[in-house]
Amino acid sequence: MTEPEIPDKLYYSISEVKEITGIEPYVLRFWETEFPSLRPRKNKKGHRTYRKKDIELILKIKALLYDEKYTIPGAREALAERRAAPEILQSRPEEPDVEKHDDAEFLSRVRAELSELAALVEKEKRGDIFAE
Repeated sequence: MTEPEIPDKLYYSISEVKEITGIEPYVLRFWETEFPSLRPRKNKKGHRTYRKKDIELILKIKALLYDEKYTIPGAREALAERRAAPEILQSRPEEPDVEKHDDAEFLSRVRAELSELAALVEKEKRGDIFAE
């Protein structure tokens, strides 16, 4: 699925966001309660004003929920993990002859490797790195 083109503006109304993303306003308001990172500002009249980064986040949430079939808690966790390690995901080397791993599997491997490294560092601190 191709990403919709987001017009170059400073602020977007909720109806403009609906047109760009295809997500109904009541769903957008619900997502605000479920995803802490989705917090559009409100103008003096109390109307929501979205920025480009808000729309990009909405499109990520939409992809997680509708395309990748995540539950809301699962999508919330996936977004948190992606935010915690964006440089790892972006600099991930391509593996030839291997299917691309999904982000959750990749992050699981990274966590395991970091745990092993932390254990080695802890052994080094105790002075028993060669004691196996």
